[in-house]
Amino acid sequence: MTRSWRDAVVAVLAGFVAMTVVAAAGLAFAGAGSLPGGAYPKVVAAVVVMAAGGSVELSGGAGFLADAQAGLSVLPLSVTLAGALAAGSGFLRPLRGRAVAGAGELLARAGPLVLLWLLALTGFALYARHTFGISTGDSPLGELADLLDAAPTVGFRAELPATLLFGLLWILGLLLITLLVSRGGPLPAGLVRFHEAVRPAAHATVALLLVYVALGAVVGLVVAVTRGQAAETLAVLLLGLPNLVWLALTLGLGGAWEGKVEGPFGLPMPRLLDEVLRSPDLSTVDVGTLAQRDARAWWLVVAAAVLLLGAGFLAAVRSPARVRPWQHALHLGVALALAVLTVCLLGRVQAAFGLSLLGIGEVDGLGGSVQLRPLLWRTVGLALLWGAVAGFLGALLAKPVHRRGEVRSTV
Repeated sequence: MTRSWRDAVVAVLAGFVAMTVVAAAGLAFAGAGSLPGGAYPKVVAAVVVMAAGGSVELSGGAGFLADAQAGLSVLPLSVTLAGALAAGSGFLRPLRGRAVAGAGELLARAGPLVLLWLLALTGFALYARHTFGISTGDSPLGELADLLDAAPTVGFRAELPATLLFGLLWILGLLLITLLVSRGGPLPAGLVRFHEAVRPAAHATVALLLVYVALGAVVGLVVAVTRGQAAETLAVLLLGLPNLVWLALTLGLGGAWEGKVEGPFGLPMPRLLDEVLRSPDLSTVDVGTLAQRDARAWWLVVAAAVLLLGAGFLAAVRSPARVRPWQHALHLGVALALAVLTVCLLGRVQAAFGLSLLGIGEVDGLGGSVQLRPLLWRTVGLALLWGAVAGFLGALLAKPVHRRGEVRSTV
């Protein structure tokens, strides 16, 4: 086995082990460990597939008695982030300490990693399938099911073609982002000239996202310790923490989302957000609508302003001294807009389940839906503006700090 294949094996193992451990722990805290029929490891596999960009299809029914309509489109970003950090570090580790690497060498290292990643993802996708029975209680469907021995079921299975397609895009995007944001990774000789325009702003933007995750983890742990329901809180932290804190970032920037929650089911989310979304029509979620119920929501704006100014300062001190403030504004504005666009695309939620009796009507208590999607132009446009302002102010704050005049050949 050549060195590139050995390094690829290490990176792929690190990524899937990290995702599996985080998913398994989060689902265990959520109570999935008690699922019947040996379903728990298969649910873990399904969550890992979704975290890596794959697609999981839901289905169900009760023979000729009922049809189930189900759909789920949500990314468990805590699991995704764990896999991305582990796999990205594994890919970058052998390349550290060099400023330049040939495009051929980078492709030779990326190729085995991508191939092994897709093979591992295929194994998880083939394992991620199971069928559950549904308790209908005292409903008419339950009485008929008892008489005719046709208990309703719902199942899931990974869609292999879609999983491989989106999994390929996921791993290629991860490797590209890893090279863009790393201060210690090499670039092809033809791209070194873009170092000062791309890497400081990209690095600062990723640092901003990770700081939000770290602060959210601290707040979540405090809530788990002080307010009870520790298992539920830890489940949210291990499965969907970035979903919540990056949503908070977009709201703090003035962005907005719209959505709706119906029925007894829902996704783990703060009580305040759930209250806003439970209305007859689509609800707009922004700082204003949240503050109508809890004035503390305005702290989201304060947190975004302070942390984004820190990102602007970090980008400036990592850049050569000759870069002008307006250039910092442009670089950080574009970087933050792209990051928020990515958050908006990854943070969409669409989940629904309904069970209809003989095709006539929904069974009460067994139907519900959750949807949440961004107002894209408003959210991304304001991110561009905020990033530009923070980049300019950060450059002014960084002026007294000693910085290099030229791009160094090594980092």
